[in-house]
Amino acid sequence: MRIFGGSPSPITGFFPEELRDRRFFSKKTENAFVMQENDMAIEHKRLGKHGVFVSNLCLGTMNFGWHTPEEESFRIMDRALELGINFFDTADVYGWAVEHGLTEEIIGRWFAQGNGRRDAVVLATKVYNPVTRKVNKPEPNSDGRNLSAMKIKKHCEGSLKRLQTEWIDLYQMHHIDRDCPWDETWQGFDSLVKQGKIVYVGSSNFAGWDIATACQEASKRNLMGLVSEQSIYHLNNRMVELEVIPACRHYGLGLIPWSPLAGGLLGGALKKLETGRRKGEQFEKDVQKHRPKLEQYEALCKELGEAPATVALAWLLHNPVVTAPIIGPRTVEQLNDAVRATEITLSADVLKTLDEIFPGPGGEAPMAYAW
Repeated sequence: MRIFGGSPSPITGFFPEELRDRRFFSKKTENAFVMQENDMAIEHKRLGKHGVFVSNLCLGTMNFGWHTPEEESFRIMDRALELGINFFDTADVYGWAVEHGLTEEIIGRWFAQGNGRRDAVVLATKVYNPVTRKVNKPEPNSDGRNLSAMKIKKHCEGSLKRLQTEWIDLYQMHHIDRDCPWDETWQGFDSLVKQGKIVYVGSSNFAGWDIATACQEASKRNLMGLVSEQSIYHLNNRMVELEVIPACRHYGLGLIPWSPLAGGLLGGALKKLETGRRKGEQFEKDVQKHRPKLEQYEALCKELGEAPATVALAWLLHNPVVTAPIIGPRTVEQLNDAVRATEITLSADVLKTLDEIFPGPGGEAPMAYAW
C-alpha cells in the first residue's frame, strides 16, 4: 500500500499544506469501473457540529491485550499517529478475555512513554458495562449495567488511572439506561466536566429517540449535551438510516460507525472461507446466509480493483453524517491497509450498485414505511 505525503507530525497529525486540497474521483468506463486517486489520505474534520478536529478514521483498540499483544499494540498506535490518525476509541470493559480494563492499561503504558503521545490523541472511552477487577471486591454498581451518577464518577476515576491521563476527551455512554433519570445522568457527567476530567460526552447504541431525549434534557440544563453517537453501521446493516442518522444530523452529532466490516463479512469473506484464512461455525453460517449478496459484492470489488474491506469503509466515508468509522486492526499491516479507503472516492454508479446489492431500510422514517 502507498502512503502518500510522507509522515505527518506526531503532534498535529496534519499533512503538508500542498496535499490538503486534493480530491479523489472515480468513473465508469464502458466495461469497468475505474478508480482514480490522489495523494491525500487521512483528513481531519469536526466531530459533528462541534469544534474539535478528529481524523476520518478512528483507531479501535478492542483487540489490544487479548488478540493483539501489547508490543504490537504499541506499534499500531505509533503507526496511527504517523498516518495522521489522532482519534482513538476504547472502553473500560475491553480486555474481557483476560480482565476488564486491560486495554485501557495498555494505552496508559503507551502514553507513559511520553514524546507527546497523550497530547497527540483525541481519546474516547466508555461507561455503562460491568467492570470486574481482580483486586476489587464485588460491588453492584461496578458489577452491573447502569448510568448512575455514582457509576459514572467511579468508572471515570478507574479509567483515568488505567489510562494514566488527567482527562478523557470523549466520555461515551456505552448503552442507554432508560431506568436512570436524565437529571442524575447529566449531573454525573456535568460534575466531571467541571472538574476537568472529561471534555465531551457521547452516546453509543442509542435509538433515535434516545438521542433526542438526551439532547433535549441537556439543553434544559444549559449543557452542551451529546457530541457523537457510536452505532453499528455497515453495508449489510443500515437500520440506523431510519432514525439514528436523522437524529444525529438534526442535533449535530458526529456518527462513529462500529463494526464497519460486519465482523469480517465485508472483508473478503468468501475468499477467506475458501482458503481457510477464516473459520468458525458462526462465520460460516453468516457467509452462507448472505452468499448471494457477497458474491455480487466481491465481484464488484474485483472489478474496481479494490479490496472488499476498502470499499466497505469508503462507502461509509461518503455519508456526510459519518465522522469516522472505527477500524480495529490486529496488526500494523491491517492498519496500513485500512487507510486505503480514505484515498478513493466511489462514483455515483458504484454507490447505486452497492444500494442494489445491499438495499437499506428504504430511506428515513416515516417515508421509508409510510409517506
